[in-house]
Amino acid sequence: MKNILYLFLFLSYTSLAAQDAAADSNFYTWVPSMVTGLNISQVQFENWAKGGDNSLAFTITGDLKLSYRTVYWNFRNNFIGAFGKTKLGDAGIKTTDNEFFLETVLSYHIFGWKVNPYIGNLIRSSITTGYDYNKDPELKIADFFDPGYISQSIGFTYDQLENIQTRLGIGFQETFNQTEEMALRYSDDPETENKIEKFKFETGMESVTDAKFNLDDNIAYTSKLRLFTRFEELSKWDVRWDNTISANVNSWLNVNLGVIVIHEVSQTKRTQLREAFQIGIVYTIL
Repeated sequence: MKNILYLFLFLSYTSLAAQDAAADSNFYTWVPSMVTGLNISQVQFENWAKGGDNSLAFTITGDLKLSYRTVYWNFRNNFIGAFGKTKLGDAGIKTTDNEFFLETVLSYHIFGWKVNPYIGNLIRSSITTGYDYNKDPELKIADFFDPGYISQSIGFTYDQLENIQTRLGIGFQETFNQTEEMALRYSDDPETENKIEKFKFETGMESVTDAKFNLDDNIAYTSKLRLFTRFEELSKWDVRWDNTISANVNSWLNVNLGVIVIHEVSQTKRTQLREAFQIGIVYTIL
């Protein structure tokens, strides 16, 4: 009799939860959003006595989100890409922005739990050929999936806070290379002298934290911090920290300040820093 009562209470609770979910328009519906941006900078001189050089720069960005929710499941997808070039004077055209990532996270909601189990997948790569312009001649350092990274993780996510979501789990990371030149930099095992590995598989721990705060009516701060460490070297962490402050001047004009901090020993032992201040056109498609 007691077991039957427990079963009845459980079914009643599940039914009420399902009714509440059905009343929410975000449940059982694909919810897409897409924002694109174009930033252009141009300077032209003609008989300018104070000196200077002609320049032209542009950056195209895209942020696509697609999510689906049920009473128990939350399926989130996010694609972010950026591509930009610049030309200064008579110098050749140089690539400034050149990357994309596609993140997929599937989580299961357990009523009464503060954390929820999840599985995730992340794909990262350059869009086209990238160079180190500090070298003479310029040195090729990246291309589409050369290297490319695919990461999987399984663990628990915490999303009880309004502005912050974080997750921690066991991580698996695969590094792919198309050429031996890039393989020597990113995936080769130096202990195998007679073979160059274009593929590397690593296991460890992954942590991802997303945050978004509205600093004012038209100013927002977003942050994404990803950490990955290998089991054989728990003292060493790969770090990528994306930060963006975005201000909407009006419905189509946007001002962005972006700062990215990267520390990955497989790329370089030095901490990488990229800062960009951009004013451009932003268009919300969905």
